[in-house]
This record gives sequence, C-alpha cells and structure tokens, in this order.
Amino acid sequence: MPNRQKLTYHTIFLGAPGSGKGTAASRLGAYLRIPHISTGDMLRESVASSTDLGTRVKAVMEQGLLVNDEIMRELVKDRLQRADCRKGFILDGFPRTIAQGKALDEILAESHKRLDFVFVMEIEENALVRRLSNRRICPQCGRVYNLIGLKPRQEGLCDYHPVALIQREDDREETIRKRMTVYRENTLPLIEYYRNRYLIVTVNSDATIDKTVEVVVNTVLERDSTLRKKEEEV
Repeated sequence: MPNRQKLTYHTIFLGAPGSGKGTAASRLGAYLRIPHISTGDMLRESVASSTDLGTRVKAVMEQGLLVNDEIMRELVKDRLQRADCRKGFILDGFPRTIAQGKALDEILAESHKRLDFVFVMEIEENALVRRLSNRRICPQCGRVYNLIGLKPRQEGLCDYHPVALIQREDDREETIRKRMTVYRENTLPLIEYYRNRYLIVTVNSDATIDKTVEVVVNTVLERDSTLRKKEEEV
C-alpha cells in the first residue's frame, strides 16, 4: 500500500486577484509540507541571489517591464529542481497564459512528472470588489485590515501604530475591475486548457478562508484515498 511519500502533489492555484488563492495555497503547502511558490517571492529571491539569471531579472524589473516568458520559464525550472520539490509544489502566479502552461508541461516532462491538481478559486466579481475595496493597510507596518470583516479597534487607525490606514490604488473599484478584465482575457483560456485534461478543481472562494481551505484539503485527501484503494486492489 502506498504511503504519503509515494504520492505527488504537483499543484497550481489559479484565481483572480483577491480571490484568496495565495492564502489557500500557503495553508495547503504547510499541511502537505511542500513549498508554496509565488511568482513575486521567486522574482525577489532571484534578484537577491546575484546570479546571472537574477541579474537579468533585476535589469528587467528596474525598467518597469514585465519579466518575459523565457525568463519565467528558467526561474520556474530552476526552482522546481530543488530538493524541497521532490514530493510536490504549489505554484501561485505561474502559469498565467496557455503559453506558460505549455512551458510548465515541458519542464515537468523533462523530469518525468505531471500535474496532479489545478485549483481554480472562483468568486463573483461584485463580491470580489466588495472584499478588496474595503481593504485598508497600515503604511508603517504593512498590516492589512478590512472594513467588513477585520476592522481596526479604532476607526481609521492601525492597532499597532498611531498612523492613518490607507487604501492602495490596486484596491480601488476601477482598478479592481480592470484587473478582472485582464484576468479573464489571459487566464480563462488557460483554465479551459486544463479543464480539457480533467485537472480542474473549482473552489468557491466567496466562503470563509477556513471553509475554502477545508474544501481544498479534502479534495487532496480524497484523491489519496482513491489511489490507495486502487493499490490495494492490485
């Protein structure tokens, strides 16, 4: 009978900005003891490494440009080759397009691996706007509040610093809806790409984060249970 070490967890999280995919991915990674790899963290780590690849990434970012697919492919390939990804990984922020999805397929095929799960965090646009437009941040410590569900003790002020909370430009309704348009244009075709391979698991992220994570973890456990039963039948 297979044990947990023989099962793999090559996983992608997709979802609109603010859908909760980062939090869910992080919690699943902690549960499975595999790395949660976000695009932002990967880029920052690369720049700090001062490697040839990191130098190229830094040059692109300093010009205010987007890192192209070729460089992203190199970054992802390098990261997935590390020992902590032996049992699996959770990618958050890559791939975003079909071209990047195909690049990931090639990277995995080179090491005789394949994807196990593609979780899609779904939330109705107006609910997402409501969630993000009510977000406020302390400019001093970066602590995040929400005027609906996570209010500061004193209205408009950080609980830990006597400074006024701010609303980021990214959290204004007009900006949120523009980001949603970009997300739909780029990522919905990618979702269909994975749906045709029966990898998609849709999760309603309009629920509480605890409920969302529970659904994700249970999906993984059900898959593991099914594989164990098949092994027992052989």
